[in-house]
Amino acid sequence: MLVSRRFFLPGVVCLLASFASAQQTPKVELQISESVFSVITAINACGYNDGLNGSLPVREQVRKAVASAIQQSPAAASAAREMCAFYKEHQPSDPNRDLSQYVSLALSLNGPPEFKPRGKEADLPPDTNYVLGFVPLLAHFYTETHLHDAWTRVQPVYAGLVDTYNEPLSKMILQTDLYLKNPISGYLGRRFVIYLEPMAGPGQVNARDYGDDYFLVESPTGDQLRMDQIRHTYLHFTLDPLVLKRAVAMKRLSPLLRTVQTAPLEESFKTDITLLVTESLIRAIEARLEPGGKDADAKREQTVEDDMSEGYILTRYFYDALVKFEQEPTGLKDAFGDFLYFLDEGKEEKRARDIKFGTKTQAEVVKGKVRLQEDPLDVAEWRIGQNDYDGAAKLAREIADKKNEDSPRAYLILGRIATLQKDKDEAIKDFEEALRTAKDPRLIAWSHIYLGRIYDVDQERDMAVKHYEAALRAGDDTPQTKAAAERGLHTAYERRPSPEREQ
Repeated sequence: MLVSRRFFLPGVVCLLASFASAQQTPKVELQISESVFSVITAINACGYNDGLNGSLPVREQVRKAVASAIQQSPAAASAAREMCAFYKEHQPSDPNRDLSQYVSLALSLNGPPEFKPRGKEADLPPDTNYVLGFVPLLAHFYTETHLHDAWTRVQPVYAGLVDTYNEPLSKMILQTDLYLKNPISGYLGRRFVIYLEPMAGPGQVNARDYGDDYFLVESPTGDQLRMDQIRHTYLHFTLDPLVLKRAVAMKRLSPLLRTVQTAPLEESFKTDITLLVTESLIRAIEARLEPGGKDADAKREQTVEDDMSEGYILTRYFYDALVKFEQEPTGLKDAFGDFLYFLDEGKEEKRARDIKFGTKTQAEVVKGKVRLQEDPLDVAEWRIGQNDYDGAAKLAREIADKKNEDSPRAYLILGRIATLQKDKDEAIKDFEEALRTAKDPRLIAWSHIYLGRIYDVDQERDMAVKHYEAALRAGDDTPQTKAAAERGLHTAYERRPSPEREQ
């Protein structure tokens, strides 16, 4: 763990967190970190001067204290020379990456005095590997300059910054959650941590996605934080998992990547559909959250057009979907599946090919590649789409036999496979087992819908109607589920839609 002094956001955010179970973490943690402080202070000693004139007074105070320690101690001076030689030899050609690589390093380290990397070297971010040799030099510098004493002296100042930014940050998180209709509880096993570090250039924001954990390091500017970039990172924290769970839909949309090859996007967005979908959705949400007032609609429309011209080609589709979403009680977590279900990839491909792409794009705030989770049930869904029913059934059966919280979904998948293989008795048994064990309204509703279709094909209309009615009572109010159940009530089912479009 990082050595840090932790401050949970009071008021609204902590109120939200208090409803979470003991195993859950708060949605947002506002912290200060001695590891981050030490790394960024060290590069200050080596010539990192970005934004020095506009920094908070504490930065100059620390720099003077460190310079004094170096001047008074030959051992400290020697440690500084060795460390700074490394720093100068590893400065990137792009000056914007100078701070960035050391932020990645700081987030990958345990605390002082050793600053040992967390995890194996092979698992560290690529830009961290480039400056990993800085670590032993930093440890020596930390000891010889008594950097911990400087940290102890500035902690009250850092704590005051946390107090200053609590209220506006809490307000922004609440407003975002209200728009998304997010649940009030925290997230099991996931963290979004914001570190305040005024030793960096004022207004500098560096965000990282390391698997389930999201970090943001920001140097305040006066009494302000870059709330737009914090919100952008929080939206990634909230929405990335929704995309990662939909491997089948992502495969269906992958051909859209062909249309953005000439766009001014970072290369990762041209090769990973999950990144392109997520960023397009986030851009659309940000456009909808732009302040009102005079010409608000025109400004939002222009924002969408700008995003599309950068290459985020699904922004318009998601923007229009969000207009409807705002009128419904369903939260985005549940509505997102319907967004993808009703997305006509052919129409969006045509729209994308009509775009005249610009030549510039805004740099992405969050660094770190979103990784597809190897959820065996996601893989099973994908294999159904590839007509590999035996492979899909093997994966689903292994999960079903574990009798855990994923088993109901596994039985639903097994029922679908049996239906495709025209094994009616096995399909009924699997769907009924899903009904017996499921608590998720969506799983319950779709188990009833599939059973209704089986009985329709068997010309047992009365039984089919009972299942469609039960699906409507299951509590899943998403448009896709309601439409499927109501369609079954209105007209007897005759043929099954494409498996990639289910759920």
